[in-house]
Amino acid sequence: MSLLPILRWPDARLSSLCDPVQPGEDLGDLVRDMFETMYTAPGRGLAAPQVGVMKRLFVMDCGWKEGDMTPMVCINPEILSSDGMAPGSEGCLSIPGVLAEVMRPERITLRFNDLDGRAQEVELDGFAARCAQHELDHLDGIVTFDRLSDEARRVVEAAYSVSFPVRPA
Repeated sequence: MSLLPILRWPDARLSSLCDPVQPGEDLGDLVRDMFETMYTAPGRGLAAPQVGVMKRLFVMDCGWKEGDMTPMVCINPEILSSDGMAPGSEGCLSIPGVLAEVMRPERITLRFNDLDGRAQEVELDGFAARCAQHELDHLDGIVTFDRLSDEARRVVEAAYSVSFPVRPA
């Protein structure tokens, strides 16, 4: 296993739509590396484009920091339904040091394939629903900044740019 470099905003790959994972693709090593990277970061979710892999795949474990390991691998995920709306504070491994209030559905039904290719459907609520939606956004080229009002985005981007100045390539 190895740690993967996590892309930082404004890397263009973070604003790009990801390709579906094709049946039979061997993702075992990538998934293991993504979990190791996520736990080391330390985060609760990590999407493939955050490590430069433009595939519709994310990993998450919402309970590990409290001692309850609940790792999930979500391949080609889609939200089937959602209910309720609530604001919540979100951070992102690709935008370190930034916490932003984001409105999201409180409950979702998520369909995805697991690492063995089996179709799964789960009901998620609270933080797990928020985490899955945040990671799914990455697969659609959406970052936290894109979920904010223009005014809130300007404030948060300015604070981020001071902490992590963008340097020319």
